[in-house]
Amino acid sequence: MDTKTYIEQGRAVLGIEFGSTRIKAVLIDGDHNPIAQGGHTWENKLENGLWTYSLDDIWNGLQDCYAELRKDVKKRYGVELESFSAIGISAMMHGYLAFDAAGKLLAPFRTWRNTNTGKAARELSELFDFNVPLRWSISHLYQCILDGESHVRDIAFQTTLAGYVHWALTGEKVIGVGDASGMIPVDSLTGTYDAAMVDKFNALVAPRGYSWKLQDIFPKVLSAGEAAGRLTEAGAKLMDPSGHLKAGIPFCPPEGDAGTGMVATNSVRKRTGNVSAGTSSFSMIVLEKALSRPYEVIDMVTTPDGSPVAMVHCNNCTSEINAWVNVFKEFETLMGRTPDVGELYTKLFTAALDGDPDCGGVLSYNFVSGEPVIGLMEGKPVLIHDSQSRFSLSNLMRSQLYASVAVLKLGNEVLFGKEKVKVDRITGHGGLFKSTTAGQRVLAAALNSAISVMETAGEGGAWGMALLGAYMVNGGNGLNLADYLDEKVFKGNAGVRVEPSAQDVQGFDKYIESYKSSLEIFSNLK
Repeated sequence: MDTKTYIEQGRAVLGIEFGSTRIKAVLIDGDHNPIAQGGHTWENKLENGLWTYSLDDIWNGLQDCYAELRKDVKKRYGVELESFSAIGISAMMHGYLAFDAAGKLLAPFRTWRNTNTGKAARELSELFDFNVPLRWSISHLYQCILDGESHVRDIAFQTTLAGYVHWALTGEKVIGVGDASGMIPVDSLTGTYDAAMVDKFNALVAPRGYSWKLQDIFPKVLSAGEAAGRLTEAGAKLMDPSGHLKAGIPFCPPEGDAGTGMVATNSVRKRTGNVSAGTSSFSMIVLEKALSRPYEVIDMVTTPDGSPVAMVHCNNCTSEINAWVNVFKEFETLMGRTPDVGELYTKLFTAALDGDPDCGGVLSYNFVSGEPVIGLMEGKPVLIHDSQSRFSLSNLMRSQLYASVAVLKLGNEVLFGKEKVKVDRITGHGGLFKSTTAGQRVLAAALNSAISVMETAGEGGAWGMALLGAYMVNGGNGLNLADYLDEKVFKGNAGVRVEPSAQDVQGFDKYIESYKSSLEIFSNLK
């Protein structure tokens, strides 16, 4: 069947992901190949000291993204989009969206980027004997309680961004297990929220006299492959105001961007891992066994089918690189030239590879926002070099690339050093790996491990979400998720592999020692 007919018959699968700076839609065919896409650029705002997006931002963004997808399909195939065999919604994980019984948002959406939840995270980590990160939904909820925010008593439903969009489109208050593991810890044996921790939390807040218990306000947890509702008439109009989209389309469980990244890189099997590197960065290693104890720098989450995963999450990655590229873009304009931004990234990343392996003494800290892994609560980007350093364009850009994965390295030193975790394959995806092999080479040096990047790395989480939709539609073909991805999607494609060079590893190790020893400057910055 040709692609046009496949789309006309409503057999394609649609994946949509709300990333930090871009909402993306990817349509796939029966062979899981992307056949059309749409996108919308957006940005969070710092309002009253908290990072947020408005509900209008969310819905205007989704509508524009879907409209761009319709345009792409019309341009490529000359047909109108009306139906799909499945839709899946993904979004940046964690954060705080709380609603009353009438469905009214009780407080502005608080994203993963906020670091105001330190007291709550510390107390919950001690209560659960489990590392609870600042960005998790339970941290946000408890911080609101500690701060005496009056809206808490009226909460009837709390969810993540993916869970909220899914609810608005289908009427179903559900969430994928991977996204759920960023709300409160999940028990991989039961496939839902850890019952003992839920009980501890309920007991902790009981004296405050709220009418709800945690299990009453959190969404139901579903695993990959399960049905998660259908598009309602109201949802169809909300997503496609043009009126062409038909109701009744099945939805798979909504997932977080960590889960879709695992799927998009074929990293849901034990002893595999992936690194997502964009506005933020995180590594995900699927474990063979539990860690010996909790670590503040390591978050325990799950794959979309519930296997335990060790996650190192960093709030900052490429934003400071983007800022420097914009400086060079301004210079190009100043010189009377029309800058090609894509070419700028390629040229600057290539120049970075000509820098000294240790960046010649140039240190960069890319902290546009707070960085909990090192205890920094607010953004303070810093560039340091002394009179003896070899300050050059190549060393500046190499230092920026090193900085983009430096905190990630610090977290993984615990995982691979203290815990002796073994990994057979790590796959990179995200903006850091798009322009050249520079990002891949730097990450290989940072982790002292081979890094693979697939051609589909640029498709990202929206493609991974579409794959989860296809897995549900096909009933997994009798396979678990890892086998389905191996046999039906990737079919032996492991991507382009880059081994770490001894010179790069030694250079990065020297850089990171200087990086760690200079972190104390942040305690003196106001």
